[in-house]
Amino acid sequence: MATTTLPTGPIEPDASAKGTRFGGLRRITAAIREARGVPRFMLWAGAVISALFVITAVFAPLIAPYSFDTYRSGGHNFPKQGSPDGDHWFGTTVQSLDVLSRTVYGARTALEVMLLAVVFSLILGVLLGLVAGYFGGWLDRILVLVMDALFAFPYLLLAIVAGFVFSGIAGGGVVTAALSITVVYIPQYFRVVRASALSAREATFVEAARAMGAKPSVVIRKYLFGNVIQSVPVITTMNAADGIGTLAGLGFLGLGIQPTQAAEWGYDLDRAIDDANAGMWWTSLYPGLAMVIAILGFTLLGEGLNDVLNPTMRRRRISKVLLPAHTRRRTVTAPALPDVPEGEAVK
Repeated sequence: MATTTLPTGPIEPDASAKGTRFGGLRRITAAIREARGVPRFMLWAGAVISALFVITAVFAPLIAPYSFDTYRSGGHNFPKQGSPDGDHWFGTTVQSLDVLSRTVYGARTALEVMLLAVVFSLILGVLLGLVAGYFGGWLDRILVLVMDALFAFPYLLLAIVAGFVFSGIAGGGVVTAALSITVVYIPQYFRVVRASALSAREATFVEAARAMGAKPSVVIRKYLFGNVIQSVPVITTMNAADGIGTLAGLGFLGLGIQPTQAAEWGYDLDRAIDDANAGMWWTSLYPGLAMVIAILGFTLLGEGLNDVLNPTMRRRRISKVLLPAHTRRRTVTAPALPDVPEGEAVK
């Protein structure tokens, strides 16, 4: 009788099983390495500008000469609406605030609001999209109806309404501004993830997992999530750029962060309107320029990622094929056979 020997120690997964865990990340990095031409330029230019923005925001207390609400130093007040000089490189505002410090700290405020808004909308939008795309039915119809209704509103008007609602609950601040922008971006993640989940749930590996008795939570976490998350980084970078502009719009209308809590570019631009009419250009130039550069960086990064990761737009590098060098043809002449009369064999 044949016998079978079973292993006594723990079974180690093979290398191929381990490699599939980070297969999506490897595909993304491979596509970035293969990028050439304009997509490569946009990707790396956006990455450099975005990195400078993040570094400025993180190290704002070390870069800015003063705090965002400092109006005096050494027992003397700063000059009102002072032009740029050696003491105040970007000049001062009508409130005797240093424009350079306000601009640097404004980057920190924009980064905080942007990160919170993107994280909140990413978690809620991806989760609701996965649930709606996998289960379908009445839950899917209700969520689609709500998201389409939110998506139909102009994004700035929707952020203003959400800001009024959340300000009455949590007051004006960074979290309130982030929640106001979160409401705007949840439908975008929901629509993209739901569409990917609808197509992925009919795949063979998902049906096999269900046939083997896998729970819906396991199927969503292990099989659907990795297939629908690949398009999210592009949306995230584009939303980051749009979030900076939305925050500035709320601050310009006086509905953003309170000026005593943090520096904000939109509020500074609103206060600088009268200064610009009076010829004092520095109070509006530097906050506006910083906002434009930050939005440009994340926009270039998002467009570059889209061109690199989108298979319909990606162009692979074609290697030049080298043919072997032409060689002179060698002619071989066979010796002539002797004439043999018919009926005789050749010896």
